[in-house]
Amino acid sequence: MKTKQIDRREALRKTLLIMGSTLSAPTIMGILDGCSVSNETDWTPDFFDKDQAILITEVSEIIIPATDTPGTRDVGVPKFIESMIRDVYSEDDRNMFIEGLTAFNTRAEKSYGKVFTELNPGQKPEFVKKLNDDAIINSDKHDKTLFILTVKELTVGGLCSSEAGTSQVLKYDKVPGAYHGCIPYEEAGKQWAT
Repeated sequence: MKTKQIDRREALRKTLLIMGSTLSAPTIMGILDGCSVSNETDWTPDFFDKDQAILITEVSEIIIPATDTPGTRDVGVPKFIESMIRDVYSEDDRNMFIEGLTAFNTRAEKSYGKVFTELNPGQKPEFVKKLNDDAIINSDKHDKTLFILTVKELTVGGLCSSEAGTSQVLKYDKVPGAYHGCIPYEEAGKQWAT
């Protein structure tokens, strides 16, 4: 049986359709309140420690890597994630995020004998996918196992609120024009960024 491969744009489109109605309140609040992605790709973290910043950078880049469009590292999404956690999330949510980050690393160490950042390039995406799948199955729990889903949500939100995300990944038009409510998706093309 032949399986159809989904390219990055199609995967992002489907993720946005699914997540459009499920973004968390802090993420929506942060984006609406002006937390935006800067083009600063090499930043000095002031909330995360250096190891945490490296882990967040690598995980976000696994979620949306650079292809024919910029990846998360290229548009400054890791800095966006840090500012969201630091400035928008409640103290309890920040603590749960850090506990989840620590548990993520501990689980990598139990599975592979190394922390996440020391895994080989093939093991990292495999591990992220496994934790993502486990978190989706257990999504009714509100604990540190949902760390990966929070990173995924912030990664997609950060990329889609960046200039590159709105102009290269999503369809952007200041004034979208006439409303045509009943046309096939193929004719519409990209999802609207605004």
